[in-house]
Amino acid sequence: MNRTIRAAVCSVAVTGLAFGLSSCSEAVDQVDKAVDETYEVTYEVTGKNIDSIEFHGGGGKAMEPKIESVSKPELPWKKTVTLRGIMPAAVMPVAADPKGAQLTCKIIHKGKVLEEQSADGLVTAGGCTAESPITG
Repeated sequence: MNRTIRAAVCSVAVTGLAFGLSSCSEAVDQVDKAVDETYEVTYEVTGKNIDSIEFHGGGGKAMEPKIESVSKPELPWKKTVTLRGIMPAAVMPVAADPKGAQLTCKIIHKGKVLEEQSADGLVTAGGCTAESPITG
């Protein structure tokens, strides 16, 4: 009898482990797919007296994206980039002007504004950061 109970417990444990590994494998597959999937966003910056714009341009790693930069951009400024996986979309206009500066930034994905921010003042460092639409 003791041997029968032990065999039954082992059988249940092995079955549970197999189901657990199966679910774990599915979760890993979903993460892999999300990391490799790409999405496109358009950054828009408007305003006056903006000295530079920094943005995630698609290079680098998801949690360490390569930052690209444009000095003395012509406004309004617009750039479409392809990002990968969980990499957040981010655009950061910077202005330092004694007369004051104004800026607005937007991140657009498939026609929908994911993030929009505005700022003005003597020294303005604003920005927009949006979560990857793949993770949501």
